[in-house]
Amino acid sequence: MQVELLNDQGLALSKVDVPDTVFGREYNESLVHQVVVAFQANARQGTRAQKDREQVKHSTKKPFKQKGTGRARAGMTSSPLWRGGGRIFPNMPDENFTQKINKKMYRAGMASIFSQLAREGRLAVVDSLTVDSPKTKVLADKFKAMNLKSVLVIADEVDENLYLASRNLTNILVVEPRYADPVSLVHYKKVLVTKAAMDKLKEMFA
Repeated sequence: MQVELLNDQGLALSKVDVPDTVFGREYNESLVHQVVVAFQANARQGTRAQKDREQVKHSTKKPFKQKGTGRARAGMTSSPLWRGGGRIFPNMPDENFTQKINKKMYRAGMASIFSQLAREGRLAVVDSLTVDSPKTKVLADKFKAMNLKSVLVIADEVDENLYLASRNLTNILVVEPRYADPVSLVHYKKVLVTKAAMDKLKEMFA
């Protein structure tokens, strides 16, 4: 498999060979879907909570007499059948949303995403990506010169200057290979990989 090698102006200088074990696989849509959903579910926090009939603040007084009213009998207003009553099966903060994905499945799913990005021309290689100062404008101008508006950069090493320069750019994310995730790969329109990071990706997902 071959992908484009870009210069500082975003022009394709040539094409470089990338390993087929990571960038030349067939696209497995069901596996990619499972990996993406599992990643989002594992990042989810169970921070919302609802109250059951024991926790809502209601009077325990019987709202009306048992017989003679023509209405259905009722014991207290905290019943789940009443407006403002407790929930039957409330959402609790300790609910677990995690989904288990085997390592082999995760590696195969990531390789499938990388392969599809390469086929669609959304994946490119650069020699390196560095900035001399931690200035957001410097990095923004660099990507503007390359005509890139939504880009995920996978660099072999993210130094302090590169991290500080990129953290406030909304449509740009710079990560190391170990932090590349399936949701970001699918979300960003362009993925740039440095040559040194390409070797690490081969070790991780081949």
